[in-house]
Amino acid sequence: MKTPLKAKSISDTAKLSGPEKAAVVLLALGEDHAGVWRNLDEEEIKVVSQAMAGLGQVTSGVVEDLLVEFVSGMGSGSITGSIELTQKLLASIMPVERVDSLMEEIRGPAGRTMWDKLGNVNEAVLANYLKNEYPQTVAVVLSKIKSEHAARVLTCLPEDFALECVTRMLRMEPVQREILDKIEQTLRNEFMSNLARTSKRDSHEMMADIFNSFDRQTETRFITALEERNREAAERIRALMFVFEDLNKLDPGGVQTLLRTVEKDQLALALKGASDVLRTMFFTNMSERAAKIMREDMETMGPVRLREVEQAQMAMVQAAKDLANKGEIVLIGAGGDDDELVY
Repeated sequence: MKTPLKAKSISDTAKLSGPEKAAVVLLALGEDHAGVWRNLDEEEIKVVSQAMAGLGQVTSGVVEDLLVEFVSGMGSGSITGSIELTQKLLASIMPVERVDSLMEEIRGPAGRTMWDKLGNVNEAVLANYLKNEYPQTVAVVLSKIKSEHAARVLTCLPEDFALECVTRMLRMEPVQREILDKIEQTLRNEFMSNLARTSKRDSHEMMADIFNSFDRQTETRFITALEERNREAAERIRALMFVFEDLNKLDPGGVQTLLRTVEKDQLALALKGASDVLRTMFFTNMSERAAKIMREDMETMGPVRLREVEQAQMAMVQAAKDLANKGEIVLIGAGGDDDELVY
């Protein structure tokens, strides 16, 4: 990893980058002079905000060097840059939604410390970054995050590399605070900042969720119209959607868990419009007596409105998604491979 240029406490103006100097000036000016921000464009605001959020302690000497004309008004006190103060200053000159979006990008995944943040990063994403680092550095990182998360990251690393990291962890002595600080700073600058910019939700996933909430007629109308304008986008959305018929990919345990959650009358209504394959799957996972009663209930219903059937099916799909989010069942996506999980 590269050695960061900035220490925790800044006492030398020469060590400050341009954005950091601007951040110090704006912090010193405070909210009363926040109108200065209006002279910056969006990209400049983002760069300065990121510098401000990671600034840390700045000595009064540096502040005085940068703001000689304001020394008498400021006194000789030092200032401290932080996430909270940055957000407060931005809120005085920008719309709340824009501030929230910008601060989310600055913060990256939730967490008070860098190690908390890493604990909220997907193990495959973290492993993809760490595989290019020295094994000793990876060993330090894995020793600082929760053991269960470290285990998942190790399984995502190349086997030989993972084994080398394990060996380094076994032989590792207490790490000096200075080294930890450098690793934290590098992770913040090189990994978390990039992660925040690239972790935004895919628009096709968002639209697939919206399409899942349509009734069948509306869904068909929109997807057909979209196919005429952009067939590739329509196919990606369809592949990401999870529909009622995809429930036939549940394993027996998942089916039985879902059956315990869904009301019997709702199940009967949903199965009225299901394929023979899906009906058979549900009946097979019931007791013989329960399946017989369910068939009889469906027969005594007589004709039912298509809209009511679709609503019952959508409710079952939502119940399945809720169970998947709790980790109680696993859903296989319509367009994915057998090992692709859709929650």
